[in-house]
Amino acid sequence: MTTYTITIDAAETKALEHITVSVQDWIDNAVTDRARIAKDEIYANEVARMTADPDIATIPADKDQVVLDADIKSAATLLAEDVAAAKAKLEE
Repeated sequence: MTTYTITIDAAETKALEHITVSVQDWIDNAVTDRARIAKDEIYANEVARMTADPDIATIPADKDQVVLDADIKSAATLLAEDVAAAKAKLEE
């Protein structure tokens, strides 16, 4: 498990307290739900890829394991690749 810490200012705290009883619960739920959406997307893409690959005979039943085993790039890596490609194109 990984722990992340955020800092919000007084106005942001007051605004969130206006819409929720527990700011911490709201933040936890927002992050957890976004992670769930990303996991669902990765899982669906991986199952489609594995189903289309005649060399793959089985697909793990555990969704988390499929996500953990997925050979995917982080958003930071994708951004760095895009920046490098854009720089290379400008240098042409």
